[in-house]
Amino acid sequence: MKTIATLLAVAAFALAANTADAKDCLKGAVVGGVAGHYAGHHAVLGAIAGCAYGRHHAREQARQQQEHDAPAAQPPAGQEKL
Repeated sequence: MKTIATLLAVAAFALAANTADAKDCLKGAVVGGVAGHYAGHHAVLGAIAGCAYGRHHAREQARQQQEHDAPAAQPPAGQEKL
């Protein structure tokens, strides 16, 4: 019964996430579900927390990549256009 509830929770989060976050949500949910199961039979709560963390981590990485790829808004000091 708990396995079915876990799979339903993971599926719900996977469908709610957009395609970029779905992979990270599923990976986090699997890890969180396993950890929650061994930490006191809380697999569903672990899967939910793992999905949330996976999505957060993916967004942080995307933001950092975007900042890294974006050109500098201001030229370095002393090199302004005349």
